[in-house]
Amino acid sequence: MQNWDEIRTAAQVARLGTISAAAEALGVHRATVTRHIDALEAALGAKLFQRHARGFSPTELGRALLRIADATDAQFGELFRLARGSLAELTGAFTVTSLDVLVPLVLPIVTAFQAEHPGLKVHLISSDRVLKLEYGEADIAFRIGAKPQHPDNVVLPLRRLTVGLYGPRAEADRFAGPGPNAPSTPYFRWLAETVPEDRVVLTSDSIAALWAAVRAGSAAGFMPSAMAERSGLVELMPPRDDWQEQVWAVTHVDLHRSAKVQAFVQVMKRFAA
Repeated sequence: MQNWDEIRTAAQVARLGTISAAAEALGVHRATVTRHIDALEAALGAKLFQRHARGFSPTELGRALLRIADATDAQFGELFRLARGSLAELTGAFTVTSLDVLVPLVLPIVTAFQAEHPGLKVHLISSDRVLKLEYGEADIAFRIGAKPQHPDNVVLPLRRLTVGLYGPRAEADRFAGPGPNAPSTPYFRWLAETVPEDRVVLTSDSIAALWAAVRAGSAAGFMPSAMAERSGLVELMPPRDDWQEQVWAVTHVDLHRSAKVQAFVQVMKRFAA
């Protein structure tokens, strides 16, 4: 049968015995019930019910339809139970990739995820290399900066990091800044416009490397405020609104609706801000 609604309607009539009772149970008009029965009997080429003054009595074929409908309902119920239970019974491997500097942000999410799904083994890859989600190198990736634009990816915002200017001392004469291939950011533009070039003594194309250099006290520079506070650095200039960095969670469209990714996303949303 192409139309499950008609079979379900006929099954209700077989159970309850009248058009009115079936219509009330299904939340439809009596005319809809009658139309479904007529259409189903026409498709089968046989009668499902004997009509009489007290209502409808199922024929042998009608009783067979009721048995099949009940069995099908039970199977659908099992399907939904499996779907609900699948998130609680996830097993196997789950790969997360993150920039080194984002690991402190990602680790609490991974910890909460594993606590809810102990059957899963999470592999955390900390790397500046952009892993290829389309090749299955990771299930979810955490990235920073401009929103990733790959058409096959699903991109979700996680958190905005407040970025300020910090150094090992209150006075700064040595700065860490962007190399020629570093991402263009408002705070790097501010540095180029404000600080003389000869005072930028350390450059890198990697924002993660620059953050690490500032954290190590090699030079003054930009880094997330939370990271700077844990490192005991001196704030040289307060964070500005346009210096914030957006952190993104990225999945491949083919895997985004999978049970594992959806379970991780649900945990991740509790940490989003």
